[in-house]
Amino acid sequence: MSCAAFIAMADSLSDAQRLMKQGDPSRALEAIEVHVASKPDDAQGRFTKGLILAEMGRPAEAIAVFGKLVEDYPELPEPYNNLAVLYAQQKQYDKARTALEMAIRIHPAYATAFENLGDLHSRLASQAYEKALQLDPSRRMTQSKLTRLRDPAGPLSNRVGGQGEAMRLTGETSNTANAAAAAASAGAGVATAKPTEGVSPAARVGDEAGVTKTLQGWANAWSRKDAKAYFAYYAADFRPPGGVARKAWEEGRTRAMKKPGKLLVKVEDIKVSFADDKATVRLRQNYSSPYLDSLVTKTMVLVRAKGKWLIQQERVG
Repeated sequence: MSCAAFIAMADSLSDAQRLMKQGDPSRALEAIEVHVASKPDDAQGRFTKGLILAEMGRPAEAIAVFGKLVEDYPELPEPYNNLAVLYAQQKQYDKARTALEMAIRIHPAYATAFENLGDLHSRLASQAYEKALQLDPSRRMTQSKLTRLRDPAGPLSNRVGGQGEAMRLTGETSNTANAAAAAASAGAGVATAKPTEGVSPAARVGDEAGVTKTLQGWANAWSRKDAKAYFAYYAADFRPPGGVARKAWEEGRTRAMKKPGKLLVKVEDIKVSFADDKATVRLRQNYSSPYLDSLVTKTMVLVRAKGKWLIQQERVG
């Protein structure tokens, strides 16, 4: 990239942020589109685009932007916070709570997310008090509680975090995001397999069928919410993406499986290659539940253990 092109790319991001502060979201969107087109892996640029779309009253598009960010950079808590705010504006309170809990799990000292979670619980409490008063208008204490909850200061719907608060790409968060972007662009983090030499075509076909069967079984166990069977598809040395401890990762997956409602996970377009007794797989994962719908591309590495193919590595992208 030429020096002039780099400067123009940086200017488009700063211009977008400046125009947004000046109350000109339409021109800000034009500027950020230029930046994102030139640098699609820049988390800050994509995050800024989400903020601009939210400011313009285009929540569905903003949700799509932040939703893709949490898929590509699951270690960043700020997009989860802003997803929660947008879900709350649409009265999708279960999705909002789930997103905030994820933000807090990633960043236990994230004050904005804690405050938003408190506001969300207050909103749910307000609805419950209103229902109680409909059933029994004489309940004075309930009316007093409702009045306190209706204090207009600091509503959740106004706290979509802006740059410097809800997207702090400095320190550890910045390093993590930049490392993730570099890994995605370079294909790092999951080994790229080269064709296996000295293996007969028939054996490779059999191995490919075995890998595919394993992944289909993994998706089916996830859909059944059978946590024991689901975790059995992972190797003993599996490391969750984003540096999350395996125990915490398993607890998070288990909580999600215990939520009410149907869960459906499908894997499609499975492509398998082999090298060094490992299988590297690229596939499309379709995840659907009452709380989240997503379609992502995943790269997975599987290893043989006691005659079975088990998942050793897994990442989005």
